[in-house]
Amino acid sequence: MAFGADELSVLRRALAVALHPAPLPNEDVRACLALAESVDEAVREAGRLRAFLQADLARYREALPGSLTGYLELLQDALAAGYRPRPDDLAALRALRGNPVAAALLDRCRRLADRSVRAHLTGVPAATAPAPRTRLLALPGGRAADEPAKEPREPRKPREPHEPRRPERPEKDRPMPKPSEVFPPRRRPAPPPEERAAG
Repeated sequence: MAFGADELSVLRRALAVALHPAPLPNEDVRACLALAESVDEAVREAGRLRAFLQADLARYREALPGSLTGYLELLQDALAAGYRPRPDDLAALRALRGNPVAAALLDRCRRLADRSVRAHLTGVPAATAPAPRTRLLALPGGRAADEPAKEPREPRKPREPHEPRRPERPEKDRPMPKPSEVFPPRRRPAPPPEERAAG
């Protein structure tokens, strides 16, 4: 997920308020809520995209071996997005292991499946997609209530703009050169000598 310049500005202000609670203007509150809604929509969109990718992967898997290249590309994309291979994927890859890409994917999928099974047996969850985010509520007081009130710093005064340096002027005694002196005119090429025909 990438943030634009405006969203980063809102995020910075929200984090500053979270670290040092202070009353916020209404426009900042609206901007924070709009950013939270945008993040929620991005998470929902990622879930829809993940569901579409899994359905597409199932369609390609059912059409094997005719859809070999498409299936392998989709499976690589899905694994990069956090997809955990299913038994159907492992069975399909075993049938296709004559292909070097399929054999490499089979090894990768086996390792991921082993990690997933071990995590399930030990009770430690394997790394998966994050759970949907819950709304954060600000409570009055917080950490700032324990600390003594600090005096606000005075904003820095802007420096006086200094005048730009002017280029040094040539001495008054020396006249300004004419353009013809700086850029001499081009000389026309001499016409070729005429040859006389012997007659």
